[in-house]
Amino acid sequence: MKRPIAYIAGTGYAVPRRAVTNDDLAAQGLETNDAWIRDRTGIGQRYVSAPDETLTVLSTNAARLAMAEAGITASEIDLIVLGTATPDHLLPATAVEVQAALGAGRAMAFDLGAACSGWLYSAQVAEGMIATGMAETVLVIGAEVLSTIVDWTDRNTCVLFGDGAGATIIRHVRTLPRGESRERGILSSYGRSDGNLYDLLWRPAGGVAEPFSDAVYAARRQYVRMEGREVFKHAVRSMADAVDRALDMAKLTPADVDLMIPHQANTRIIEATAKHAGFDMSRVFVNVDRFGNTSAASIPIALADARQQGRVPEGTLVLFAAFGAGFTWGSMVVRF
Repeated sequence: MKRPIAYIAGTGYAVPRRAVTNDDLAAQGLETNDAWIRDRTGIGQRYVSAPDETLTVLSTNAARLAMAEAGITASEIDLIVLGTATPDHLLPATAVEVQAALGAGRAMAFDLGAACSGWLYSAQVAEGMIATGMAETVLVIGAEVLSTIVDWTDRNTCVLFGDGAGATIIRHVRTLPRGESRERGILSSYGRSDGNLYDLLWRPAGGVAEPFSDAVYAARRQYVRMEGREVFKHAVRSMADAVDRALDMAKLTPADVDLMIPHQANTRIIEATAKHAGFDMSRVFVNVDRFGNTSAASIPIALADARQQGRVPEGTLVLFAAFGAGFTWGSMVVRF
């Protein structure tokens, strides 16, 4: 097992003011009901942003909570990496808007696009930048405003997704307070992608290849489209692979792990992944019922939520695993 180079020093999350329940969706005319959605996804509600709750606002609010927990100021941040598929603008990156909002004037900042694996990929970039000496303190955010790109007339997709932001502060182990274990930190990480399957979960229009137009709007191609059964199959297989790889790299077994925090896609994917990986659900953290699938934000929101619930005390060994559009997938083992 390698000695950690970086550790997670603080976490925080922010969600919009408005929670939309399954009953709310049915009342708005969507052909569904609470029992149908819960049975297929495990989701009971999700948060939906108002116009003033932009990605920058949610990300900044989450970041401030993570910074407070880590005990750092904006001037100490060397790098901001924001994983998202729903930036406020295509130009510039939302990360620089978060930088300005925080007053982190000396930080390098950029967005990273890996869909639901966005926070995990961003955390791996942060660890790498710390390892090279380019950064000592990194703000890593996963954030989405998915309500703006889902088709609210399509019950197969719109019931799944929600808005929110999760933030973490990742620091070099030399910043650990005196007396804390130097075994704390990131023990292993793994990531892969397969672009051959990109159109099983994608947003067809809105980019350079197919700009917005009257024809796009008429065909509703500006919204997320998903082949649910195929995505499920690849998600379970890929996340199980990611779990095995990260544990093998850390020279650990599933029995060594105290808690698994997977991407909160839906309960069926989570349960199938846990079964393949050999984890009893008592050691798997699930909050998709309250937040829905928040894509890149789901793991950092779940981590902050788990910490607030007392599920991640000092010394806890946590395994993260994610799968997203691309396809992208990955994992990470962290001791807290």
